[in-house]
Amino acid sequence: MASYLRLRQICLVAPHLEPVISDISAIMGLKVCYRDGNVAKYGLENALLPVDTILVEVVAPTQGGTAAGRFLDKTGGRGGYMAIFCCDDPDARGKHANGIGVRTANVITHAPYHGVQLHPRDCRAAFIEFNHTEGSDDILGVYPPAGPDWQKSIRNDVTQALTDVEMQSPDPQGLAEHWGKITGIAVSKGSGGEPELKLPNASFRFVKGASDLMSGLTFRVADIAKVRDAAKAKGCAVSSDGFDLCGVTFRLTA
Repeated sequence: MASYLRLRQICLVAPHLEPVISDISAIMGLKVCYRDGNVAKYGLENALLPVDTILVEVVAPTQGGTAAGRFLDKTGGRGGYMAIFCCDDPDARGKHANGIGVRTANVITHAPYHGVQLHPRDCRAAFIEFNHTEGSDDILGVYPPAGPDWQKSIRNDVTQALTDVEMQSPDPQGLAEHWGKITGIAVSKGSGGEPELKLPNASFRFVKGASDLMSGLTFRVADIAKVRDAAKAKGCAVSSDGFDLCGVTFRLTA
């Protein structure tokens, strides 16, 4: 297996890009760094917002018959779409996944970027992508999917980090072990005793739920109450520690 793996990006799907992107930006104090014209060939539009060195992307269908549109129909708009990891050899990781019965769905090369996307049906819960940008192993280095100067859009006065991704399943241990085999990460126990996959910059926690899906994202913020109030003002369903938006629960920690 390749020698490093970090969470690079989380992709969510919305029926329409607005007002979702504007709402996330306003509530979380984040700034759009890029809108990628390359996704138009897939019948999509997108926008990306950096949360420190992890990107949150929202994609929306612009025509019928897209994979993202089918995902929305299948899930009723609930659940995150894709977990994207950077590593030093996407092809080796793709071959490893193929060897355990996880098919490759798509290979994307926009030099110096190269990505291998795995089939969501085989991954369960969400797409997994492994990618690498040639000559840039720096976490603040070149990353073409986020645009030429994504680093300049990092804002940390409201939101400081994306720390955890919550995955739910009727069999959380089984899903954790499956993702562990795909990613080459050993399953450990989280603080609440739940199965967990720990990366250098984030953790994936697996909890009990009705179906396999990416159900939540945890963010470290400067002021939980202030962010929660901003979400309420935008009409989001709010709980004591977060709010629902774009198919997932945004959980807040200090």
